[in-house]
Amino acid sequence: MNKEFWSSRYKENNTGWDVGQVSTPLKEYIDQLQDKNLKILIPGAGNSYEAEYLFKKGFRNIWICDIAKEPIVNFKKRLPQFPESQILNVDFFELNDQFDLILEQTFFCALPVDLRPDYAEKSSELLKSGAKLCGLLFDFPLSPDGPPFGGSKEEYLTYFSPYFKINIFERCYNSIKPRQGKELFFNFSKK
Repeated sequence: MNKEFWSSRYKENNTGWDVGQVSTPLKEYIDQLQDKNLKILIPGAGNSYEAEYLFKKGFRNIWICDIAKEPIVNFKKRLPQFPESQILNVDFFELNDQFDLILEQTFFCALPVDLRPDYAEKSSELLKSGAKLCGLLFDFPLSPDGPPFGGSKEEYLTYFSPYFKINIFERCYNSIKPRQGKELFFNFSKK
């Protein structure tokens, strides 16, 4: 699951995780954000409808990161005025900056399971003290037939609890129809 793997998924339009717009749970979370100066990272951003939505709402300190270039090209076509310096075509695990908020949308559950503990630790490293990691995780039995690979709240807590205070972690009430009953919304603060 390297750069070539993800590039081929986009080239083949084999992107079942991509809903073509910002997902309802993340849209509603973004809508309640007050501080437009937050420095926000969207890892494994894909076509990054979340970044587009944030940008159109007046947020300017948004960083997107994806290992594949194809979704970044797609994003630039949709939003050419987005700052080039805030578009990172790199591996998430190579980032070294500090952020106020990391928005998670399908990236974590697309990682091989053995990288999940590393994701939790890296997210903590990338966040300022007290900053937040928020977003969606899939809630269906772990399967080798991914990505996405699924998982459970109990499993996820083993990765995140050492680094984060768990503010909210519950099944989404506002998922899009194909994902109803299969998504967990979470809001964690860095310890």
